[in-house]
Amino acid sequence: MAEMRKKPMTRRLIQLYSALLYNAHLKGFAEGRIYTGPLKNLCVPGLNCYSCPGAVAACPLGALQNAVAASADRPAFYVVGVLLLFSLLLGRVICGFLCPFGLLQELLHRIPTKKVQKSPLTRGLSRLKYAVLLLFVLGIPAWFAFRGLPLPGFCKFICPAGTLEGAVSLLLHPANSALRAMIGGLFWWKCGLMLLILTACVFVFRAFCRFLCPLGALYGLMAKLALLGVKLDEGRCTDCGACLRACPVDIRKVGDSECVHCGSCIDLCPARAISFRAGRIVLRGPELPEKEARP
Repeated sequence: MAEMRKKPMTRRLIQLYSALLYNAHLKGFAEGRIYTGPLKNLCVPGLNCYSCPGAVAACPLGALQNAVAASADRPAFYVVGVLLLFSLLLGRVICGFLCPFGLLQELLHRIPTKKVQKSPLTRGLSRLKYAVLLLFVLGIPAWFAFRGLPLPGFCKFICPAGTLEGAVSLLLHPANSALRAMIGGLFWWKCGLMLLILTACVFVFRAFCRFLCPLGALYGLMAKLALLGVKLDEGRCTDCGACLRACPVDIRKVGDSECVHCGSCIDLCPARAISFRAGRIVLRGPELPEKEARP
């Protein structure tokens, strides 16, 4: 058992590999340039800025905003279709396993300090991301689209991943002195907001993911239909509440729209009613206590 505890967590490794895969264009970091090859026509599932020098594909959230911004001229069938596919296959498993910014938030939360526990306040704030989705991802781009002024609202005014991965990464490179000369008030606003969000993540588990991320809100809308994820066998559930108490996010039920499917509740359930599944196929069930596991 001691050896098992020393092994890296499978989920953490998947998060790390995803971040490395999304940003595999190492030449971009060396040259301070954005990759613009054919792969940029595709979207990765998680939040990863198109403008990051290492990004090999597009961010689904940025692609959606651009599609909405161009909706006055052409429909956004491709982007909507891709997001629908991600939602139906993976849902918020993407948030727990395949999002580089989610990994960063979790690492920041490991900094030793007093933590803010979930409460009715955090549960209420978890609804804020749906307002961000409606206003900044859909509303503002659509409003300006029909005035001939494409404006990706979330990317332009809020996105901390874009500020960190895109703006800061590019501006720090010596080859981009011309970009540094163009810095204005909007950049400092986004830097201040980014620092505020990252600081909040030290004290609040996945603060951005829970309260502000519109991509998580989008995937959460399809939570009940997603093929892959943590599932509850309601026939075995005894409503003891152990999963709700242990969960660090504001779920009301295992696998709901707030669940990021980390799987930490699986082995905590005394009724063994929780498992990680792909449809009806059980990918991971509760591990039996050592005494019960013996033949």
